[in-house]
Amino acid sequence: MKMALGSDAGFNIPDPTTIERLEGKVSDKEWETRKNLAATYRLCAMHAWTDLVFTHISARLPDEDGEERFLINPYGVMFDEMTASSLVKIDVKGNICQDSPYFINPAGFTIHSAVHMAREDAGCVIHVHTPYGIAVSIQKPGLRRYSQFSMQVYDDIAYHDYEGIALELDERERLVNDLGTKSLMILRNHGTLTLGKTCGVAFLRMYFLEMACKAQIFAQSIGSEGQLHEEPAEMGNKVYQQGSPAFMPGLGDSLVLPGLMRKLQRTNPGYDH
Repeated sequence: MKMALGSDAGFNIPDPTTIERLEGKVSDKEWETRKNLAATYRLCAMHAWTDLVFTHISARLPDEDGEERFLINPYGVMFDEMTASSLVKIDVKGNICQDSPYFINPAGFTIHSAVHMAREDAGCVIHVHTPYGIAVSIQKPGLRRYSQFSMQVYDDIAYHDYEGIALELDERERLVNDLGTKSLMILRNHGTLTLGKTCGVAFLRMYFLEMACKAQIFAQSIGSEGQLHEEPAEMGNKVYQQGSPAFMPGLGDSLVLPGLMRKLQRTNPGYDH
């Protein structure tokens, strides 16, 4: 059954472990992307970067007949139960391009399609709502150079002002303009976003951004502004340059991801259904 974006077909959400397995029914490249993306959802759940079913991670698929296709989460499936076969294939207009018992969240399509369409290096886009990320997004100065975590990403962060729940397609142009060439974004009063050529790189960027936000909120909870030391821009740039190789696809994927995948297999297997 094919459901369109915004379908009124109801909310009968199938258990993702019981639907038809797509391995062998899609290309090898698509299946590999599906597995990587489903694992990324579960890794985000492992780190408590979830908001029930209300945030999204997407991945670009190889072109099909000259058309761009993307994978995004089925609405109503939790991050920690995501499977490769349950992910929904959509085009740049949000049309579902496969037979699926699921539908998608229009707000997820708005944000992610904007980034994928504008950035060739956006193989994966992660957008989350966490208490620490939102707490920093509320602060007028945004992220501060208080920690090594923050300095490793500080020079690569963009900001986008809040425009309400992301349902209006015309917000995409403003979001993309604000993002520019950066790889991380703080969405004011909303959450955080990262992109990468691969799921592993996007995840690693989100890890550092979320740890930076958490450290900032912890520091602010025990000290006033005058008691907190912020490193100067020169030091921030030095640390950013020192840490940037970690976000290269080869190193970023091989240094941290294999260990995370082993932990995922021990604690929450089944993403590759």
